[in-house]
Amino acid sequence: MTAPLSCIIGLRDKRLKKSESLFLRDANPWGVILFGRNVQDPDQLRRLTSDIRDAMGRNTLIFIDQEGGRVQRMRAPHWRAFPSGDDYARVYRTSRENGLRACYLGHRLIADDLRAVGITSDCAPVLDLPQPGADPIISDRALGNCVEDIVDMAHAAMAGLMSGGVAPVVKHIPGHGRATVDSHKKLPKISANRKTLEASDFLPFRKLYDAPMAMTAHAVYSHNSRTAITISRKSLTELIRAAIGFDGLLMTDDLDMKALSGDLTRKTERALKAGCDIALQCSGRLADSVKVAKGAQILSGRAFERASIADNCAEHVAEFDRAAAEAEFDVLIASGRA
Repeated sequence: MTAPLSCIIGLRDKRLKKSESLFLRDANPWGVILFGRNVQDPDQLRRLTSDIRDAMGRNTLIFIDQEGGRVQRMRAPHWRAFPSGDDYARVYRTSRENGLRACYLGHRLIADDLRAVGITSDCAPVLDLPQPGADPIISDRALGNCVEDIVDMAHAAMAGLMSGGVAPVVKHIPGHGRATVDSHKKLPKISANRKTLEASDFLPFRKLYDAPMAMTAHAVYSHNSRTAITISRKSLTELIRAAIGFDGLLMTDDLDMKALSGDLTRKTERALKAGCDIALQCSGRLADSVKVAKGAQILSGRAFERASIADNCAEHVAEFDRAAAEAEFDVLIASGRA
């Protein structure tokens, strides 16, 4: 089988179009990411994920953002609402044991929802450390505002996802919590010095350096470079790979975000040349997917090895009593609101 292209692409609607099916077959991107526009109900979503894999001829990872709180693409009435990262932090501050158990169970339940409809990777948990005066794009998505707490809960979250056969993607490496603008709209410039960042923002990622996948922050770390880290070989090498020690699969945040300028083909080329393993592009427009495919390359070498490890994280599903888990989870979450 030919190795896939080093990209993840989005789809336009709730059903796979013939043109998209042919593109998936011929271009063979490493993965596909789904959004709210692709989600209707469980039966529809199972058909869509099955059609994606049929078109690609392999058991590809299918991604989604199902963090809980503000960011969950699968919603009521067909799926339960999950807490935000800050909700888990409230339970944790009351009782560490309860907080860890709640975080594990919440993500195990998310994994159960995802696997049931053929989705095998969740872009979660968020490891960003919120800072005073930052843009609210992170805020309550974070697992609190204490490094040790974030690390503790993130381990539990990843364990919950992986025990349910869902590969986690930590984000946004090396830390987006200090950004004063939303990278969906503009390029954040983080002016804190290296010593400050290594003692705060970078720490959660360093402590979870062995996560299978991480998503970059589209931000400039001005002590190191004048270029967004996603397309800066110097920053990716010195900050993510060396200072943090992350050697898992590194994917870009969405290349459509306004933080990065230029043509999609060129942005894809620059990100991969800088050292990202995978280019992520989410619009679902086929013309955009074609541009990304033109800038991508066949996965090989260490990038291919990292991708294979990530694939393996979605291979095994532990036994699970859904009803008992939901009952315990509800009690634990309620304890943080008392």
